[in-house]
Amino acid sequence: MLTPFKLTHLGGEHCVTGSCHLVQAGGQNFLVDCGMVQGEDRGLSMENWPVSPGQIHCVLLTHAHIDHIGRLPELVRKGFRGEILATHPTKALLIPMLRDALSFSDWGEEETSATVRRIEAISWGFEYGEPFALKNGLRFTFHRAGHILGSASVLLESESPRSSILFSGDLGVKNTPILPDPDPAPACDLLVMESTYGNRLHESRSDRVERLGQALVRAFSDGGKVFIPAFALGRVQELLYELNRLRTDDVLKEKFPQLAKLQRIPVMVDTPLGLELAKIASSLSAYWDREAKAQLRRGDHPLNFDRLYAVTNSKDHRRLLESKGPMVILAGSGMCTGGRILDHLKEGIEDPRNDIVFVGYQAHGTPGRYIQEYAGKPGGYVELDGERRSIRAKIHVLGGYSAHADQKELVEWVESMPEKPKAIKLVHGEAGAREVLGDVLRSRGYEVV
Repeated sequence: MLTPFKLTHLGGEHCVTGSCHLVQAGGQNFLVDCGMVQGEDRGLSMENWPVSPGQIHCVLLTHAHIDHIGRLPELVRKGFRGEILATHPTKALLIPMLRDALSFSDWGEEETSATVRRIEAISWGFEYGEPFALKNGLRFTFHRAGHILGSASVLLESESPRSSILFSGDLGVKNTPILPDPDPAPACDLLVMESTYGNRLHESRSDRVERLGQALVRAFSDGGKVFIPAFALGRVQELLYELNRLRTDDVLKEKFPQLAKLQRIPVMVDTPLGLELAKIASSLSAYWDREAKAQLRRGDHPLNFDRLYAVTNSKDHRRLLESKGPMVILAGSGMCTGGRILDHLKEGIEDPRNDIVFVGYQAHGTPGRYIQEYAGKPGGYVELDGERRSIRAKIHVLGGYSAHADQKELVEWVESMPEKPKAIKLVHGEAGAREVLGDVLRSRGYEVV
């Protein structure tokens, strides 16, 4: 069934982060993603890969999140001399994401700069939906995945013998601000599909902006700060879009007059990377959905509004730590594993006037996961940068903001295929999620291996 493709999972097979898959076909070695693990997830050392980095001909990227691209610098340092292939938006986002990630490493400035320049020189951008030929009768096509700007599913095809393998990448949710919906899944022989939320259904997205507004109104009743840990890529831009709607949408303002107070409350974007990526996202408006493009044509920029402030340097960051509420603070990282959000939480998590709003998945072993699990429990605490902090701030989890499709949407995406794949391999999910989704797919006549 898999001939001529040989598939080896190097990361992300049994966990959510660290996606990295080796495909061997036509005498070529391909990687689909080369991601970094986070939390308690574990990846395979490159020294234990079946082929060395120098034997890999190209890397196909599904998108620019660090758990899908974070090991590219290591790959280059250990001998990779091939090409990196991605959609045009992913190529535009790649270097800022890697440069930021390397700023937290022990690499020297000279090595970091040389590696980043090398990655930029060997990276190429491609359009969605257009097949591109590789060597020896192989070709690939990117399809929209709707997860973040530039995200893609990757279809690899062989002409002789005729065979195909489709990597879903991270599949997004329909009706996500700025992003076009995922494309219907193309036909394939083997489907390698993510299963992050394969065992759950998300809250409705139709009223999620209202729930965000209601959470903010409750949070500001005592004049505290609202901390929103947010991934610099994707989530920051999405939240800016929604916060703008809370200020400008006449229907929302009429339905919830108490939201009027949000007009006076500052929103602080305390993530230099998030600010840089917001500018890049603005330059990529050709890849926005129709609603965002129409809003831009009307003169209402979806990612900008009154009382939105950029925290651009460490001096302003320190001043913000000492400032009084009420205010909204967006800061990375999304799982509270590093970045400026840690400073804010160390200063504010023990103050019951403050609120923490989680709008994304929190991997096992991350501070964000600990905060969610131990909030409200007697003596509940979290360690931040090695310092113990009691959890006294109020915690909100808005599931409707997930960037990953839930079980229903994953199944619908599979069923959008013109015909059933011969087999489905579930990856990128915790054991429970893979098991439940596998059972649902089997009940519908799919072969899950």
